Amino acid sequence: MTPLELVKLPELMELTAGRSDIVVGLIDGPVAISHCDLAGRDIREVPGAASVCAQATSVACLHGTFVAGVLSAKRGSAAPAICPDCTLLVRPVFPESEPGNLEQPSAEPGELAAAILACIEAGVRVINLSLALMQASAQAKLTLLEALDRAARRGVIIVAAAGNQGTVGGTVITSHPWVIPVVACGLSSKPLDESNLGHSIGRHGLRAPGEHITSLGSEGQPLTLGGTSAAAPFVTGAIALVWSQFPSASAVQIRSAFIHAHARARSNVTPPLLNAWAAYQVLLATHSRR
Repeated sequence: MTPLELVKLPELMELTAGRSDIVVGLIDGPVAISHCDLAGRDIREVPGAASVCAQATSVACLHGTFVAGVLSAKRGSAAPAICPDCTLLVRPVFPESEPGNLEQPSAEPGELAAAILACIEAGVRVINLSLALMQASAQAKLTLLEALDRAARRGVIIVAAAGNQGTVGGTVITSHPWVIPVVACGLSSKPLDESNLGHSIGRHGLRAPGEHITSLGSEGQPLTLGGTSAAAPFVTGAIALVWSQFPSASAVQIRSAFIHAHARARSNVTPPLLNAWAAYQVLLATHSRR
């Protein structure tokens, strides 16, 4: 079984590669858009924020390119390439000049809030946050909370990595009721030991593949990473594909299809496994395709 098969994505990927009017916000590192497997993809930058790598070997560039590959690489490449025909809007928050954790770089809450607001104003439908939060002041966290509230009001879905500290709890991001936190699992569907869990994560989150995920490296060679940063774009890409099939559906309808496409009740700290095909079927039964 492959990671895509685990979460029932191949069936959906046979139907569509996405639509250009479904814009995915990638708040991450810059992207090596010259990579041959990203050639021809509609990858844009938020006005005023350079999205192209200056240092191909930096953690920021490696991470941004990896996540971009999961979402937007050419079908048939080494990457999952879930929604290559969607538009990818890149807004870097990881500086290339600083070292970091390749499996989950950290962002400053105030800078992250500004990036979320910029993506909302640029017209994104869903935002991928494969990152951790730096320590910050109470005011910076409040600013981030306000940005997440703005996303909810504007109907922009936020998908966020749950974190790789192996703890039970939550952050400003994963505790927000509008955010979909993502826990990483292996092909057995069991959560990885390092994945954070929590009551808010269990209530409105999902599990997705996050063990030995291969995507694009910024210097042309495939890169294999793990953790919740690798898992989050599986959920983001699935949402973008379903929205491509039902472009007039509201964010509430799309989000509900993914959160409630499971028979069992949510009653603990571990969220259910992403089932992209079941979410599609929910929309198919309740919403006409356009």
